[in-house]
Amino acid sequence: MPTTITMPQLGETVTEGTVAQWLKKPGDNVEKYESFVEVSTDKVNAEVPSPVTGRLSQLLVKEGETVATGTPIAIIDEGEALTEGSAPEQAHPQPEAPPSPPPQATVEHPQTTAASAGNGAAYVRDGAAALRGASPAVRRLAREHHIDITTLRGSGQNGRVTVDDVMAAARMGPAAAVGQAVAASVTPAQVPPPQAPPAQAPAAAQAPTHPPTTETSTYAAPIPGTIVPLNQARRIIAQRMVESKHNAPHAWSMVEVDVTNLWKWRQREKEAFQRAHGYSLTLLPFFIRAVVESIADFPLMNARFTDEGIYVHPDVNIGIAIGLPTNLVVPVIKHADKLSIRGLAIVAGQLIEKARNNKLNVDDLGGGTFTVNNNGANGSYASAPIINGGQAGIVTMEAVVRKPVVLENDAIAIRSMMNCCLSLDHRVVDGYVASGYLADLKKRLEGMGPDGSL
Repeated sequence: MPTTITMPQLGETVTEGTVAQWLKKPGDNVEKYESFVEVSTDKVNAEVPSPVTGRLSQLLVKEGETVATGTPIAIIDEGEALTEGSAPEQAHPQPEAPPSPPPQATVEHPQTTAASAGNGAAYVRDGAAALRGASPAVRRLAREHHIDITTLRGSGQNGRVTVDDVMAAARMGPAAAVGQAVAASVTPAQVPPPQAPPAQAPAAAQAPTHPPTTETSTYAAPIPGTIVPLNQARRIIAQRMVESKHNAPHAWSMVEVDVTNLWKWRQREKEAFQRAHGYSLTLLPFFIRAVVESIADFPLMNARFTDEGIYVHPDVNIGIAIGLPTNLVVPVIKHADKLSIRGLAIVAGQLIEKARNNKLNVDDLGGGTFTVNNNGANGSYASAPIINGGQAGIVTMEAVVRKPVVLENDAIAIRSMMNCCLSLDHRVVDGYVASGYLADLKKRLEGMGPDGSL
């Protein structure tokens, strides 16, 4: 019995999805709950499991094609196994496979010859595990750079291949990837004794630090003189940013905050926190705590504009903007006003780790009511961020700078100062409310530390 598979809705606000990769080809048998297609949206990449056991008979959507949720994308003949000689149907031809790389020389060490068969089998198993563990985004990035994931030694948890591993291999070129694969299959006891380093090669003969210009330029590795193709996430990010600037009249304000005592408090706590929880204690959780406390006094900052009126959210869910090599994501700390500084630090650390390992799910990314952006991590002094669609504002914490400040008694002292910048939807928030919110946020931040309890 044929079963039609439709484009899933990966999130309450998601209306379309892109078939990033077919994990099965027509004629392949598919087990129930086995992933058979990778779908990409502006929020998340996800592998879609089959709802039935059967044979994948038709692919109705090409790789790279974007369709609305609910659109048929494939047909699975439930309970039907592929018989010998049967010809599977396919509504759209699959794109041609990229040309195979040239044969690579096999490198052998005298110490490894006797046990090469066993080590080879072990490496194949390790490579297959790496391929299964890599996220859809990592696999897609590897395809763009013609990198075989099974040849890489992953630096992530349990040997998972990460974006950084793929980009490192792309920068080093094919020869380095071969060397990495060989190194991965050699045990420490088999490594030959070190030899004297070769003489420094001339600059002209050194390997390039980026892929040659014949390679495809990507967002993570843009090549001058080439076009970076827009994937689905970047297209929708661009669309949402334009919509936000077009629909929401942006206004902007900034205050300067003395975080000297807060900085001392964080310095005193950070090593013990790292040992206890495994996450770095940054200024971010302190900042979020002050943000949600100020929202309690200025609830219009936690609202959105609708045609019926201004809707004030009952929950305070804080999005934290995270820039990745290939994307921008805003995971959400749910009910942030109910968490202590310690709790905020742990949840933020978990979300940042998941974002860097491409493990965020739809629930992690939905439901935000106000956004915080830590531009200061990259040294930014002031910025005017674009509001996340459907929210009233976004506030940034900029770089902490040591500089002379005139105190109330006209004395001059060296203090740790930080700018806080607020972009707001002027349909929801007037200048009076916005300036009052920033003043309250400043007061709360300056009142934190040097002593206190997380």
